[in-house]
Amino acid sequence: MPAIGPVKGFSKERVGEVLLPGDEFSFEAEENISLTVPVKSEKVVCGPGLRRCGDRLVVCKSGVLRHKEPNVFWIDSQQRRYVPAKGESIIGIVTAKSGDVFKVDFGGSEQASLSYLAFEGATKRNRPNVQMGDLVFAQFLIANKDMEPELVCIDSSGRANGMGVFGTGGLLFRVSLGLVRR
Repeated sequence: MPAIGPVKGFSKERVGEVLLPGDEFSFEAEENISLTVPVKSEKVVCGPGLRRCGDRLVVCKSGVLRHKEPNVFWIDSQQRRYVPAKGESIIGIVTAKSGDVFKVDFGGSEQASLSYLAFEGATKRNRPNVQMGDLVFAQFLIANKDMEPELVCIDSSGRANGMGVFGTGGLLFRVSLGLVRR
């Protein structure tokens, strides 16, 4: 989720309202200045459905504006197809293997790519044992509307932290995006 730069105060009167694509709103600074308490600038995080444009937030998809403390805003809408975002974790199904890359179906508009080197301890000699039909728990490294999504099964320090191929057995259920977001 991209963060908006430092702002001093917020105008939260539009939280709970239905907004349409193209609507804009800004955060105005509050005039409560104290000489004893230092003024601390805060960052605002804009989630799905919002885009930053200077000091304003622009709505990208229609829905209800939601807020979570401390300063997270997003648009809550009904959609059937998942739109990936950088850093989000998903469970996907390996559908194909082509050379050094696995194709993973995660319920989006196109399949994501997962390199064999994107696993903990993987090298050219030590390849992970991934078969077609396996479930993988991974994180988006690249999630851009202009590029193919790319997954990794390691965090920024190179550790798996639970990510990777799931063991045998178990069930996978498809649920609505609204239930996942709750």
